Amino acid sequence: MSEEPFKSTGLFKKYTIKNKIFQNREVLRHSYSPRELPHRVDQIDSIAVILAPALQGATPSNILIYGKTGTGKTATVKFVGSELENESSEFSRCRMVHLNCETIDTQYRVLAQIANHISGHDLKPSDRAKNTIPATGWHTDQVYSELKNVLEQAGGLQIIVLDEIDKLVKKSGDDTLYNLTRINSDLKNARVSIIGISNDLTFKDFLDPRVLSSLSEEELVFPPYDAIQLQDILHQRAEMAFLPDSVNEDVIALCAALAAQEHGDARRALDLLRVSGELAERESSEQVLEVHVRRAQENIETDTMSECVQTLPRQGKMVLCSMLLVSSAGQKVFTSGSVINVYRELAKEMDVEPLTHRRVSDLINELNMLGIVTARVVSHGRHGRTTEIYFNSPTNQIRTVVMNDPRLRECSILHPLL
Repeated sequence: MSEEPFKSTGLFKKYTIKNKIFQNREVLRHSYSPRELPHRVDQIDSIAVILAPALQGATPSNILIYGKTGTGKTATVKFVGSELENESSEFSRCRMVHLNCETIDTQYRVLAQIANHISGHDLKPSDRAKNTIPATGWHTDQVYSELKNVLEQAGGLQIIVLDEIDKLVKKSGDDTLYNLTRINSDLKNARVSIIGISNDLTFKDFLDPRVLSSLSEEELVFPPYDAIQLQDILHQRAEMAFLPDSVNEDVIALCAALAAQEHGDARRALDLLRVSGELAERESSEQVLEVHVRRAQENIETDTMSECVQTLPRQGKMVLCSMLLVSSAGQKVFTSGSVINVYRELAKEMDVEPLTHRRVSDLINELNMLGIVTARVVSHGRHGRTTEIYFNSPTNQIRTVVMNDPRLRECSILHPLL
């Protein structure tokens, strides 16, 4: 017996009517690369003057770029890279390979990704298949050797951008950087320059001095945007993203002001404006209003916090659970020492090798950087210094997300959190 043909119920018809808000919402996403970058002219020029010798066949200095999230680091580097690629000729060919080290975080994957990117874009089709490195299975020395072969065949200059380089260093050490900063001595027909991008100044503490001196030949710091600068950025994107008269000045000013409070984060400002528009669209409103911005702020804070907690490694979740346990006992402000004591008890119950005092402190700093807690060093004079910690907002959502981990839920020491 044949099945009846599927008949649509028209579920999506009411959602696909001509919208009254957006004309191109994609320009409000982080992945969009604008052709103009307001308030980043100085940084663009600084990177361009360092890379300019590449157009005369010279190898430019390696660069380390720092700045808080949403200060335009990645967008600026991509913009300068595109301009450099367009200016370069066959005799001084320059290419940029961009890697996100939050996901590509091992030496094998970094080297393989660079080689596969180059072989896919800069080699003749007849040479590409034989230069594809598998996701796993090779020895790292073999991957490095193949990368050198691919670079030699491609020739020219390859600028390797390691975005969130601190994630790579903290997970896999500095062997990858050691090899990449010295690869030019093994090349004859090609050259490599490195640009590292990081939100975290402290990651340099994990580097061997020889690696640091080679990697940080030039250093740039991107300052956060202020509210006026964020308004300019939002105006630029809003003109492309929204239909005429659907967003007024007050909405843009509010989005900019709220993001300026979050360390001048342009990504935050763009997210607020986009989600505000989506909320207005769902209500069939013809305009984005300030009430939509306020609701968007609540939605984003909840979603961001949940995602941060969910993606923490297990040791990070254990440290966070230790903080929650201390806080639930009535200590609204607590010390890193009390957290570490609870953490060690938790590690013992879970039969997990406890981290060192320094590594737990690093995890506390990471939670602070993510905005999950606030950690501040307080001096007690001759009695030394201690780190005081407290949660910025109610912990119900954090507790719910972190206790979804089955192994943590089984721990008797954490039952008060359930």
